[in-house]
Amino acid sequence: MPQIEFKNLVKEYEEGVKVLNNISFGVDQGEFIFVVGPSGAGKSTLVKLLIKEEEPNEGEILFNNESVLEILPEQVPSYRRKIGVVFQDFKLLESKNIYDNVSIALEVEDASQEEISTIVPNILGLVGLSGKEEAFPRQLSGGEKQKLAIARALAHEPQVLIADEATGMIDPDSANEILEILEKINSLGTTVIMATHDERIVDKMKKRVVRIEDGKLISDKKEGTYRG
Repeated sequence: MPQIEFKNLVKEYEEGVKVLNNISFGVDQGEFIFVVGPSGAGKSTLVKLLIKEEEPNEGEILFNNESVLEILPEQVPSYRRKIGVVFQDFKLLESKNIYDNVSIALEVEDASQEEISTIVPNILGLVGLSGKEEAFPRQLSGGEKQKLAIARALAHEPQVLIADEATGMIDPDSANEILEILEKINSLGTTVIMATHDERIVDKMKKRVVRIEDGKLISDKKEGTYRG
């Protein structure tokens, strides 16, 4: 049984214009999957529906065989802790250092200082930022900022990590480092969904590729390339 199931999803932002048009596919636990397509294809909309930032006009989303659409507003924070999201524009707290950018995600959930002092260094080590705890986002390269964004997304040990155009604003060498980190996270059992229109990294990885164009599912290949 898939960990995530998208069933006949339809999303319209204005009457008659379907950003997603009858999208259906599943993602197994522990899978690494690319969702590809040109800008405006509907990739980010799919992410917003999964994290319950928006609702579909039609269709169903299941997470661990439970309906995402039936999650009550007060249950949304708990649900979202199961899904870490990394965005193209990092969304870091500029006034906080690296350590605090990660720890604050735990503090809002009332984690103890003992837990925080154990978890944060481990996560920073995982993404290659050990020794830079006191640095601020403005002092980091684009690749380092994305590593920090990944670290923060991992703070709650999510079951699924979504990278939404996570290599879109960094250079190719940094992008390769980010991919290595995502592969490492995946090897530890976390499901990774990467929405991208970066052909180079998709063709290099030879993972499952789901292609969306004009809101429609065009192809779904086990070891695919960007162009299919």
